[in-house]
Amino acid sequence: MKILIVDDEAHARSRLRSLIEEIGPPSRVVGEADNGTAAVDRCKRGDVDLVLMDIRMPGQDGLAAAAELAKFPTPPAVIFVTAYDEHALAAFERDAVDYLLKPIRRGRLEKALEKAASLNRPQLQALQALKGQPDAGYISVSFRGGLQRIPLNEVIYFQADQKYVTVCHSGGEALLEDSLRSLEERYDERFIRIHRNALIARDRLLGLQKIAGGGCTVSLSGSDTALEVSRRHLAEVRKLLRGKL
Repeated sequence: MKILIVDDEAHARSRLRSLIEEIGPPSRVVGEADNGTAAVDRCKRGDVDLVLMDIRMPGQDGLAAAAELAKFPTPPAVIFVTAYDEHALAAFERDAVDYLLKPIRRGRLEKALEKAASLNRPQLQALQALKGQPDAGYISVSFRGGLQRIPLNEVIYFQADQKYVTVCHSGGEALLEDSLRSLEERYDERFIRIHRNALIARDRLLGLQKIAGGGCTVSLSGSDTALEVSRRHLAEVRKLLRGKL
């Protein structure tokens, strides 16, 4: 089984490589990458069976990269490696075979590799079919010391504020540590950017309202908040609105 190791920290990649070498055949490392974009590019060669991928990385994160890999005609299996237990549920929503919590133990890694090796073609096809279901997706947020799953079809908008992102949904609001960029890449079919600090659900857009200074805000189903549309994104929002009329 040919493995690609993806982590922005060199010592973490080295640790995984050493453990895989200790475990030995049939597993072997065929490459390394330090971000999601590089991982996707490396997998385009078609010689990677499994990606061991960190979730939190600069640029394209592991979840966004996994979403791209899942679109491949023959996608590699993915095992996420993370220091953050709260990401485990989101990892499985991205069709991961398994997830490993840092620091990685050899025994746990060996079991995950065996699990990946047993994932046959019919299972991969079934996973791909599940991804096609329109409302099968959820987003996971920290809530009262635990996790809350919010159906994506209940999300109205995402708005960034410093290092956090607020998700406004039918049941209220919650905070995410994901970046708007990673959310946009992961869910580009469901959401559209209207401003450098905001994404809205495409199916929630009701109209545009002019404001002082020549700008515009959007009106959204399920929310009274008037989010500003930047001039850069106004044409795309108008195009979407025309298509809904």
